[in-house]
Amino acid sequence: MTSADLPSGASTGDSQSSALAVASIILSMSLLAIGNGLLFAYVPVRLAHEGLPPFWAGAILTALSAGGMVGCLLAGPMVRRIGHARAFFALVSMLLASNVLVALDTEPLPWMAYRSLYGFAINGLFIVAQSWMNDAVGNAVRGRVMAAFYIAYIAGLGLGSLISGFVPIATPAAPLIAVGFAVLSMIPVALARPKQPPPPEAASIAFAKAWRISPVGVAGMLASGGLSMMVAGFTPIHATASGFSQSDVSILLVSMQLGTILFQLPFGWLSDNTDRRYVLIAVAALVALFGILAFQTQEAPFLLIVAIFVIWSGVTESIYSISSAHANDRAEPDDLVALASTMLFSWSLAGFVTPGIATLLTAWAGTQAFMGLAVGVALAFCLFVTWRTIATPRPVQAATFAPMSAQAPLPTELAFPNDPPDGPRN
Repeated sequence: MTSADLPSGASTGDSQSSALAVASIILSMSLLAIGNGLLFAYVPVRLAHEGLPPFWAGAILTALSAGGMVGCLLAGPMVRRIGHARAFFALVSMLLASNVLVALDTEPLPWMAYRSLYGFAINGLFIVAQSWMNDAVGNAVRGRVMAAFYIAYIAGLGLGSLISGFVPIATPAAPLIAVGFAVLSMIPVALARPKQPPPPEAASIAFAKAWRISPVGVAGMLASGGLSMMVAGFTPIHATASGFSQSDVSILLVSMQLGTILFQLPFGWLSDNTDRRYVLIAVAALVALFGILAFQTQEAPFLLIVAIFVIWSGVTESIYSISSAHANDRAEPDDLVALASTMLFSWSLAGFVTPGIATLLTAWAGTQAFMGLAVGVALAFCLFVTWRTIATPRPVQAATFAPMSAQAPLPTELAFPNDPPDGPRN
């Protein structure tokens, strides 16, 4: 890291402390991700083991999304009031409490409340962690740092999914292991003591303004929020209800995380070298196609099912990062913070509403209902982007693609508080 890589006003002597700060935050969030991936696999399998219908697993996922939406709104005021470090430890404490409460019983209604608290805490932690890292680095390496963060977090989710296959499902071992990883996650930040950024500026959610800047970007966040939460959240519910073993569910989920990483890079390269909307049209069409194929896998060999879901997950997650890049291509520097706030809220809103609809459909049509809903959302987005591509010229692409995941969302009003960008970027 050179002086050009540091925030404006920083000296070269700060490079080591900045690198340590970034590394400590990435390590902390990766440790949290292991426990989070473990519980995403554990919840539907444990509920099925207790004889509860799949509707409850869907309802708990919807409650998690509702908590996440509240976290998007309240994390900023929390940081402005108590600072990044105290907010980080407070939010990890909430996540710890959620995991401990899940370990105490298996009653579905209390679990809805506990997982809602988890949703609030994890969205708040994303916002705190990413804004903290944005303050520690300069424009020259920001894209690489955020890409490393996303990949490390997704790798942690995958490792947690893998561990879930070896944990006794009839015991509270999984949430207690998640508690252990959450406790460990506090150590890197506590030891490194990253420099505290100043309180972030407030930024309002402005749908009309964000829509004027990038209708495709906002629509992409709405599509991605619903699709990502359904594909990532309902797949273990459906697999469990279909009779998959605990180890099979574990293998399926860790494979899907691999797809999340692998498919973003080639699609990102394509989006940098052509109109991003062309790539979004192709990606949305692939989401619909593989949603249809997923619907046909009830009697398919397990390896074929894994292959289909790996591709489905990978193309689904690509909508998020390409839509973000497209929106930032069209934004002025002064618009970026408000745009990021609105886009994350749009993602969270869809991540609450769409799984809620899927949960209701599950009670009526079975656990495969989410696949049909995902196909419908993907086709609607595909048609919308096609119309916008025909109706409007290609924008100037001022930024390069960076891999992201809808499971590790963008910061909102905490975005880039002290290092204003030189121009639009991801």
